[in-house]
Amino acid sequence: MSVRRLAEVAGVSNPYLSQIERGLRKPSAEILQQIAKALQISAETLYERAGFLNPDANARGVREAIANDPLLSPEQQQALLNVYESFVGSRR
Repeated sequence: MSVRRLAEVAGVSNPYLSQIERGLRKPSAEILQQIAKALQISAETLYERAGFLNPDANARGVREAIANDPLLSPEQQQALLNVYESFVGSRR
């Protein structure tokens, strides 16, 4: 997709999008959401593809949060981890 077309679909100006692409501007979360929607991907995926997020680090954070939640029993923690792995395992 061209930058011009992406700008049109995302609802942002072509010059602004070009400045983002060249690293001259940092887009807001709202603009990133618009760009991700135009590309038909999640904002998280957009961050990962841009190199701002490490998908393995995100997965570790989720696993740690589940493991450290005092309100969950060990069985509940395992069930949540199993569900989480069933989703992210398909993306790898």
